Amino acid sequence: MQYPRTLIFTLLVSLNLAGNAVAACDNDSETLFHCLTKNGKQIEVCDAGKTIKYSFGKPGKTPELAIAAKRDDASTWQWQGVGRYMSYSINIPNGEHNYNVFWGVDRLTEEHAEDAGVNVEKNGATLATVNCKAGTVTQNLEGVDLKPAE
Repeated sequence: MQYPRTLIFTLLVSLNLAGNAVAACDNDSETLFHCLTKNGKQIEVCDAGKTIKYSFGKPGKTPELAIAAKRDDASTWQWQGVGRYMSYSINIPNGEHNYNVFWGVDRLTEEHAEDAGVNVEKNGATLATVNCKAGTVTQNLEGVDLKPAE
């Protein structure tokens, strides 16, 4: 039985897009954070050993923004085990800008709603916050080996 070429092409494209909807860090790096935004773009942070990589853009396309910061320049905020909000973040500097990728959850509510995304900062002032779409977050920020954020 032969299948029409358009059907085969559609299936291959669908499989490729489905695969790109998940984290796409290099084989030599670990996914620290990945999500899809409400506008269908992805935020991704990868630990590549000597560098922490941040990217933003449409899945399966060349990122609109891709940064590789030296590990010594990146920093993290780690929840101290106190309070109702458990939160973690990573700061990825790029010149005057900082990309603060965050994840948090209210531990005391029944639904444990996540709050995740990126704050784009310039010289300490927040320019924009891009939030993740619920149910699309993968985060491995707890215990990341970076210097503490100031």
